[in-house]
Amino acid sequence: AYPAGPGGRVPDRRPVVTDWSLTDADMWDVPLLAGMIGDWVRETGWMPVLHSREEDECFVAGLLQTHVVRVARRSTDRLAFLARQGGKVQALHVASAARGQGIGRALLDEVKAVEAKVELWTFQANARALAFYERAGFHEAKRTDGIGNDEGLPDVCLIWSKVP
Repeated sequence: AYPAGPGGRVPDRRPVVTDWSLTDADMWDVPLLAGMIGDWVRETGWMPVLHSREEDECFVAGLLQTHVVRVARRSTDRLAFLARQGGKVQALHVASAARGQGIGRALLDEVKAVEAKVELWTFQANARALAFYERAGFHEAKRTDGIGNDEGLPDVCLIWSKVP
């Protein structure tokens, strides 16, 4: 569980959830993590649905081969996951029922504890994610018109760096 951030303060003054843990992902997690991605895409009105559930599973299985993938789990539930290569975050998804409980922040803080710089991309239309990353200390590095992503949606690169 993740009870407090650096200096002993609780992130964002949200309720601390202590009945979950962060572990490495394995192949048994693939369908549940892929479902988390697909559910978010399908519940987000501005996101085009480009991939089937099977394609989402192939994507997640590929992440397990090339990235460090950490999962927040409670019993048999998967609450969130983060995939990264070094300080480059490829994916961070939190199940809708688990949002606002500090789980995404705990996953990010785990990366920030071992990397001097963390970089990630999100869509410009994703106001909730942009606010979340700003609260976590990220700043905007650049914006694009979406030419480099599958969805063709304007996106933004965000960076966090350790203060020396």
